[in-house]
Amino acid sequence: MSSTTATHAPPQAGVNYLNARRGLLSWVFTLDHKRIGIMYLVGVMGAFLLGGVFALKLRTELLTVGKTIMDADTYNQAFTLHGAVMVFLFIIPGIPAALGNFCLPLMLGAKDVAFPRLNLMSFHLWMFGAIFFVIVLLTGGLDTGWTFYTPYSTTTTTSVIWAVMGAFILGFSSIFTGLNFIVTIHKMRPPGMTFFKMPLFLWGLYATALIQILATPVLGITLLLLAIERAFKLGIFDATLGGDPVLFQHFFWFYSHPAVYIMILPAFAVISELIAVHSRKEIFGYKFIGLSSVAIAVIGFVVWGHHMFVSGQSQMASIVFSFLTFFVAIPSAIKVFNWLATLYKGSIRINTPMLYALGFIWLFTIGGVTGLFLSTMSTDVHLHDTYFVVAHFHYVMVAGTLWGFLGGLHHWWPKITGKMYHDGVGMFASITAFIGFNLTFFPQFIMGTRGMPRRYYDYLEEFQFLHVLSTVGAYVLAVGLFMVLFLLIHSLMKGKKAPDNPWGAASLEWQTATPPITENFHETPKAGNPYAVYDFEYDPQTGDYKRVAFSDATH
Repeated sequence: MSSTTATHAPPQAGVNYLNARRGLLSWVFTLDHKRIGIMYLVGVMGAFLLGGVFALKLRTELLTVGKTIMDADTYNQAFTLHGAVMVFLFIIPGIPAALGNFCLPLMLGAKDVAFPRLNLMSFHLWMFGAIFFVIVLLTGGLDTGWTFYTPYSTTTTTSVIWAVMGAFILGFSSIFTGLNFIVTIHKMRPPGMTFFKMPLFLWGLYATALIQILATPVLGITLLLLAIERAFKLGIFDATLGGDPVLFQHFFWFYSHPAVYIMILPAFAVISELIAVHSRKEIFGYKFIGLSSVAIAVIGFVVWGHHMFVSGQSQMASIVFSFLTFFVAIPSAIKVFNWLATLYKGSIRINTPMLYALGFIWLFTIGGVTGLFLSTMSTDVHLHDTYFVVAHFHYVMVAGTLWGFLGGLHHWWPKITGKMYHDGVGMFASITAFIGFNLTFFPQFIMGTRGMPRRYYDYLEEFQFLHVLSTVGAYVLAVGLFMVLFLLIHSLMKGKKAPDNPWGAASLEWQTATPPITENFHETPKAGNPYAVYDFEYDPQTGDYKRVAFSDATH
């Protein structure tokens, strides 16, 4: 594995990537991967806030039987926009585009990504696609569900074409980012950093990029066909025009199940970094964790049919898809077992990043185990389109991605901003969000097993108590997340200056100045073992970790 010694001269009069150039245009047209990562970070957090507002509206409406704050049509549009904004504007780009853009070149000891202009274009395309969703909000909303299923999307009078074109543009942003990451990892590794000496975060980004490049064009073409069908009344997916709505489902899930791993693989990769650094122990089973990311990416392309057990596909196809789906559990379990083995006898520090990592393991494991019920045909037929699916999806995708994102954000925040946050407040916010999330979604498993359909505006009185618990949990979760926002903003204004390596990490991004200089490093660093945390000792006078040895071999 690998890490580095990075010899860098002291920063000149405090000049770094944040203050080297000033003015709005210096950000909008920057080619610096770190600034692009910051702009992505602000953008995806804004999208998360918007999607969260829709979520709170949904849960408030479901607090009581019958109408609470909105009518049925408004409710349908709220859950459609909640899903579309969260998936396409936050969950998919969140970790790769924001944290990945900032950290990937630093972890490679490189000056920037391979194609800086393409990187900037990917952000501009993301912004352009986001504008289309804002237009949807202003031009009649959207009522299709986030999956754009036909015949809903071919018959509704809401702004389907604007939303579809926004998602189409966002797809190009995703492809450009993935292409950039793959080329950068292949061509810009420093001397001594082989593939099996890369930080595991880079393995996760690499596997994610493969999916982005191979799967996203399928969704793009599908959504383009849908827009053409609505505009010109062609019979592609609309059965009344001679089309096949099940064909849309095949196309959509051929992309969207691999997209599940676009969402979760980067979070896996973040957790590997957090577990190793904050347990002060070298990661257990490095090669197994790295290769399991690639295995998940490959298997993700052949299991899309488990979303369609009740769509009328052949029984044999359903059996094959069910059988293949169980294989996804193997590489996922490898990661969880190896994280637990890393924690075993480690010098675990209970701080904010570690709480997010531990919370991730709990939440993702619940999501993964409940997925077994949905991949088994006999139980899926009963649970299909119930709140059980909603709970499973949120435990895997939302909790997985969000906890990975927040854990990584708190882990790299000192390097990104040069400021430390209050760890006690950060841990309290993490615990609050954890309690709120479980209170929101665990009751939905019970509702689903009892037959409560998802996406319904109204429900029977027997479900009200569970809906009340879920709604209260949503507000507790919101309180925890707003505490995170307050914490980070407060650290920017009043936080203590961060040392270069506050966690004692061994990967390259911690071996340069904080915040990094524009060029990242004065010299190309030498790669060593990225998890050799034992090479660093804490200096109580500076609050920093200093290298006392250099390990370049896998231990």
